[in-house]
Amino acid sequence: MIARHRRLAAQWTTLVPLLAAVLLVLTWGRDLPVAVVALVTLVLAGAVLAAVHHAEVVAHRVGEPFGSLVLAVAVTIIEVALIVTLMADGGEKSSTLARDTVFAAVMITCNGIVGLCLLVASLRHGTAVFNPEGTGAALATVATLATLSLVLPTFTTSKPGPEFSTVQLTFAALSSLILYGLFVTTQTVRHRDYFLPITRHGEVITTEEHAEAPTTHTARISLALLGLALVGVVGLAKGVSPTIESGVEAAGLHHAVVGVIIALLVLLPETIAALRSARRDRVQTSLNLALGSAMASIGLTIPAVALASLWLSGPLVLGLGATHMVLLALTVVVASLTVVPGRATPLQGGVHLVLFAAYLELAINP
Repeated sequence: MIARHRRLAAQWTTLVPLLAAVLLVLTWGRDLPVAVVALVTLVLAGAVLAAVHHAEVVAHRVGEPFGSLVLAVAVTIIEVALIVTLMADGGEKSSTLARDTVFAAVMITCNGIVGLCLLVASLRHGTAVFNPEGTGAALATVATLATLSLVLPTFTTSKPGPEFSTVQLTFAALSSLILYGLFVTTQTVRHRDYFLPITRHGEVITTEEHAEAPTTHTARISLALLGLALVGVVGLAKGVSPTIESGVEAAGLHHAVVGVIIALLVLLPETIAALRSARRDRVQTSLNLALGSAMASIGLTIPAVALASLWLSGPLVLGLGATHMVLLALTVVVASLTVVPGRATPLQGGVHLVLFAAYLELAINP
């Protein structure tokens, strides 16, 4: 029976990414009727689940923290490609697209995913335990990247508006790449133990004994299907975005809600993977996914849009408004207090979720 379930899982997680890719080719750049939008949404949901499955296969093969890094970087690279594509389409709203997408990713990961994972793990296991050294290093990197890229442009004077000058944008792009590269080296080489899950007694869990690791061939196939599924997720999300936008406008909501919805769709694979790890009491893996995604979103998006700005017309607005800066500052302070003890109760999870709810409320009613 177990073997049969495994065969069925292997079949649908192989077919759905292929179906998503075919559907993406057939629907790209076209106005979709309601029936097709419904079909695309169903395939999109299946592609999300398939992406999570293949990410877990790869993660099981390469081990932590490499597994978390694979999913975070894969999603972010495709997300960056989507941002640059949308910016190339032009329009008045494209000038703030990179800023809004990156900030949405930071709030979703640092408050939404972190809050959910801490709440699930603490309710299920009493307290959520993790390594404060590794998590603190990740949080410090995210806070630095967010401040350099999203806060400073509001206060610089070399160029009017919340924009960087060419020299400042180059510095921000290079700093983002250097910090992200330094963090990845720390996470995977020099201090790998800081990012591995730990037991309730503080012992590092280096191996998982509940299942046999997949073969290298299987892991390579899953890696290819993971990439295909993520392309399908992001591409199909872009395809249904006009329908989402029309619905948002018909409801009288602010246009920023569209960006939030698209970001939620794109980050759904990481959210599901993080929640599964939290249920298994592997909170460090959940935090690696959440903070790693926030870091990759800034560290890869800012250099990409800086490079794209060389040939794209129009301004590149990166500076946050006052309300969002307050939310970012509060997020950093609360996250720091959450990380320091290395343990969390449902209270900490609830606090992060309230901050995420505040962000969503202000996106709907700024």
